[in-house]
Amino acid sequence: MKIYWRDSLNFIRKQRPARLWNAGKIIASYFATRYLQRPVSWGQPFTLSIEPTTACNLRCPECPSGLRAFTRPTGNLKQDFFRGLIDENYRQLIYLIFYFQGEPYINPDFLDMVRYASERGIYTITSTNGHFLNDENARRTIESGLDRLIISVDGTTQEVYEQYRKAGRLDIVLQGARNLVKWKKKLGKGPHLIFQFLVVKPNEHQIEDVISLADEIGIDEVKFKSAQLYDYKNGNPLMPDQEAYARYYRKADGTYGIKNKLDNHCWKLWHSCVITWDGLVAPCCFDKDVTHRLGDVKAQSLADVWRGPAYQDFRKSLLKGRAEIDICKNCTEGCEVWLGAEV
Repeated sequence: MKIYWRDSLNFIRKQRPARLWNAGKIIASYFATRYLQRPVSWGQPFTLSIEPTTACNLRCPECPSGLRAFTRPTGNLKQDFFRGLIDENYRQLIYLIFYFQGEPYINPDFLDMVRYASERGIYTITSTNGHFLNDENARRTIESGLDRLIISVDGTTQEVYEQYRKAGRLDIVLQGARNLVKWKKKLGKGPHLIFQFLVVKPNEHQIEDVISLADEIGIDEVKFKSAQLYDYKNGNPLMPDQEAYARYYRKADGTYGIKNKLDNHCWKLWHSCVITWDGLVAPCCFDKDVTHRLGDVKAQSLADVWRGPAYQDFRKSLLKGRAEIDICKNCTEGCEVWLGAEV
């Protein structure tokens, strides 16, 4: 496995004693929970996923944003709310993910919020479909202090790419990547750039091609991610033939099951949480429509939500039977494929 020293050192430099102490308490509480079989919650979440927007320009078939399938409202994260949230929590945050659903760059204030978090010394990450990385936005992205940028490139030809990235333009995405590389060189700084390749049947023959493409453009890393499929029990045309890139396996009766054994514990419930653009708290990124609302950080502090009765009750139910929780039934925590490649 290739180690990306520049990115790793950047991440290490941003850690502080208070953050590491909080992380230690979280790790200890997680193992105490597993030993005692009851929820123990020390410290505060050291990872937040904050949603810049629910809106998206694409129509990907396995994404509720793309399908316009949300029952919750669509909207953009507001700067004042975001800044208050960061001011309250930055001392314990090891990293911040500017993503949940939607395309972050649709929010006109997105890069200003990245800059604000960066100025608080937080390691920042986002994921984009790459259609808004024109020359100006590429320069502003570098200047914002963003630490890691994941660009979805699910095909190396337009014909293949658009089979999953419905309404997408590969040429625009690749030009955006080139813009970022150019400004990284000009400004002498910038995020660790990743091409993320969601491996599905239509594109699995292009795995080697995307590595070559990333090398040609100057991208730092390629990651191959397995696809979460909602309709998988009787097979799905998106399932790849290469088993290493599939989250599902074929049973003796011809139906499919998830590879994960769904043990009754989950690391995500102890170190991270998801906050929607309008302040709702979800247990994790698998609860895309926030059907399990654990709190509202516009009405309460995150600390109160984190230790509140709704969060504790959800943790208890998970310890009793994770396979009985709807969002956990298609969860790949512990078995998700995310393989890196040298470029």
